[in-house]
Amino acid sequence: MGWEGWLTILIVLSVLGGLATGLASPVGILFTGLALLVTASAVTGSEQLLDAATAAEGFGSSGLITVGLLFVVASGLTRTGAIAMIAEPLIARSRGLRSAQLGLLTPVAALSAFLNNTPIVAVFLPVVDDLARRLQLPASRLYLPLSYAAILGGTCTLIGTSTNLIINDLASAGRGMEGLGLFDLAWVGVPITLVGLVYLLTASPWLLPDRRDSAADRLDPRQYTVEVEVIRDGPLVGKSIKDAGLRHLPGLFLAEIEREGQLIPAVGPSERLRASDRLVFVGVLESVVDLHKMRGLRPATRAVEDLNEPRRERCLVEAVVSEACPLVGRSIRAGRFRERYQAAVIAVARGGRQLPGKIGDIVLRPGDTLLLETHPSFVDRQRDARDFYLVSGVEDSAPPQHDKAWLAIPILAAMVALAATPWMSMLNAALLAAMALVVTRCMQLGEAIRNVNWNVLLVIGAALGIGQAMDNSGAAAAIGGQVMALTDGRPLLALAAIYLLTMVTTEMITNNAAAVLMFPIAMAAAESLGVSATPFAIAIMIAASAAFATPIGYQTNLMVFGPGGYRFGDYVRFGLPLNLIAMTLALLIIPRVWPL
Repeated sequence: MGWEGWLTILIVLSVLGGLATGLASPVGILFTGLALLVTASAVTGSEQLLDAATAAEGFGSSGLITVGLLFVVASGLTRTGAIAMIAEPLIARSRGLRSAQLGLLTPVAALSAFLNNTPIVAVFLPVVDDLARRLQLPASRLYLPLSYAAILGGTCTLIGTSTNLIINDLASAGRGMEGLGLFDLAWVGVPITLVGLVYLLTASPWLLPDRRDSAADRLDPRQYTVEVEVIRDGPLVGKSIKDAGLRHLPGLFLAEIEREGQLIPAVGPSERLRASDRLVFVGVLESVVDLHKMRGLRPATRAVEDLNEPRRERCLVEAVVSEACPLVGRSIRAGRFRERYQAAVIAVARGGRQLPGKIGDIVLRPGDTLLLETHPSFVDRQRDARDFYLVSGVEDSAPPQHDKAWLAIPILAAMVALAATPWMSMLNAALLAAMALVVTRCMQLGEAIRNVNWNVLLVIGAALGIGQAMDNSGAAAAIGGQVMALTDGRPLLALAAIYLLTMVTTEMITNNAAAVLMFPIAMAAAESLGVSATPFAIAIMIAASAAFATPIGYQTNLMVFGPGGYRFGDYVRFGLPLNLIAMTLALLIIPRVWPL
C-alpha cells in the first residue's frame, strides 16, 4: 500500500471521528473528506486516489436515484392518508400496553418493508401520543418500540432501507455479483423481524422507563374552539364516539354535538355518529391539526368549500387579530372574512375557553387567535399588514386527500409487484409509481420535490466517492487483509468480523455512510479468502440497518428521543440485546442461504 492508501485511511478516520463527535453536519463532514481526496488527486496527479469525474459518479448511481424516488412514493401515501388508513383498524382495537404495542408495531414493520421508515415513524408519532393518552399508558414504552419496529421491517426487502439499495447497486455494478431480487432479503430479514417483535413485546415493560412527564404531555395553553362535520356516507357514520377514536384525543375534548338543530352537550362514548353531525371540540393546535386530517370529517364552515384554490394547494395558518383589524366587533360571517382575506376560519382561540355558537357567529376581539385554511401566499400577503399582530404557517398542515387513498394504495402494490418481476428494475418501478402519484394528483410535483430528503442523498453520494477512493488507493485491500489475519483466514469468522465492525461503526455515524465505507473492506476480505462476496454484502445490509443501541445510530431513533423523554442509557439497555439478537440470527442464516 502506497502513500495514497495511508492518506485515504487518515481522511476516512478523520471523517469517522467527525461524524461520531458531531463536529459538524454529516453532509459537511463527508463533503470535506471528498474534497480533500479530489484535491490531493488533482495536485499530485496520482491515479490511485479519486478524480473529480469519479467522485461525481456516486451522485448519479441508480441506487441513489431509487432512494430519492421512494421518498416521493412515501410522501404520496402520507399525503393521501393511505398509511393511516392501513393501520387504523389494528390500532383501534387496542385495550392495554400489549395490545397497543401489537396493533402499532405490526403495521409499522409491514409498511417499513416497502417504504422509507423515516416518514412512517413521523406519521405514527401522533398515533403513539393518542394511544398513550387514550389508554393511560406511558408513551416511553411505545415510542422506542415504534422506531425499532420500523428498523426491523426495513431489513425484509431490498427497498426496505436506502442502505439495502445502495449496497446492492455497488455489489452488482462493480463486483460481478448478481443483483438481489425484491424479496431475497426476506430469508434473513423476516426471522430477525419476527424474533425482534417478540423481544419488543416481552422486554419493553422491564427495560423501558415509565416517564409520563415527557415533552408530549406539556400542552399548549391556547385552547381552540373548532367545528367539524361528519361526512355523509363517510367511514365514521354509524360508529360510536369511542370506536371513531374521538373520545380521548390528546389535548382535545368533544364539547358537544349538534344534530338536526338539537344540542347534545354531554356526549357519552357510546353515542353513535350520524351523517352531517356537527361536532364542537376544544383543544390545542397540534390536535386540531390532527383532527383536520382525520378521514370522515371536514370543517363545518361552508367558507372552506368556497375558497378559490383547490384544497390540495392549501395549508393552515395562525393569525392573531389586531386592534386595527376592520372586523373587530363584527362576526366572522357578517364581516365576510372569506371574501376579504381569501381564507376560511376553522377554529378560534380566546383565553383558553370554549366559545359558544357556530364559528361564523363568533364576534372577533383583539387578541383572538384564528386558525385559517388558506393558500400559503396568505402568510406573505398579511405578514406586514396591520390587520393581524402575528401571522405564521402551521408546519405539515396541508389537508390530506382522503379521496385519493384508494388510488395511492394500488399504486404502491403495483410498484412492489413490478419490482418483484425479473424484467423490471426497482428504479423503473419506483419511477413509474412516483409519476403515477403525480399524474393522478395524489400529490403535486412541487410537493414531490420538497419531500425528497436531499441531505440523505448528499450523504450517500459523498460516501460513495470516499468508498471508491478506499478501493482505488489499496486501503480497503490492506484493511481486508488485516481482518483476514485476525480471523486466521476462516470465512465465517471474517463474516462475523465484518458484521461486528459495520454494526459498531453504524452506532457512531449514519447507517448509509457506515455501510458504504465498510463495503470495499468487506469485498477485499472476500476476495482475499477466495469466497463469494454476496454473504458479506448481505451482512453489511443487515448490520448497517440493525442499529438499536444509540440514538444517533439511526434517524428514527433520534426522532423519538425527545417525545419519549429518553436518555442515552435507555437505548443501550433496551437496544443492545436486540443488536445481539439480530447479529446472531444473521450469522446463522446468511451462510446457509448464500454459501461462502
